[in-house]
Amino acid sequence: MGIISWIVWGLVIGLIARLLLPGRQSIGLLWTIVLGIGGAVIGGLLATALGVGDADEFDFGSFLIAVGASVLLLAIASRFIDRGEEKPAE
Repeated sequence: MGIISWIVWGLVIGLIARLLLPGRQSIGLLWTIVLGIGGAVIGGLLATALGVGDADEFDFGSFLIAVGASVLLLAIASRFIDRGEEKPAE
């Protein structure tokens, strides 16, 4: 059950990050989940290191840091994805 909860949690965090980041992101559902899980892990570790969150239970501070980390990861990923696509000449 643990892996399913990580996937669902990653999806929720990733969707919130996509809502908060302005503009259109050209990534699919799988990348949204991956970036959400990555942001949750980075945010959880950062919150624990700062003494804001607890690794054993839900904490709103660590949730906010996880969303922020996911927004940052999504912004970085969007830059790399946009570089790979050719823009039509104007």
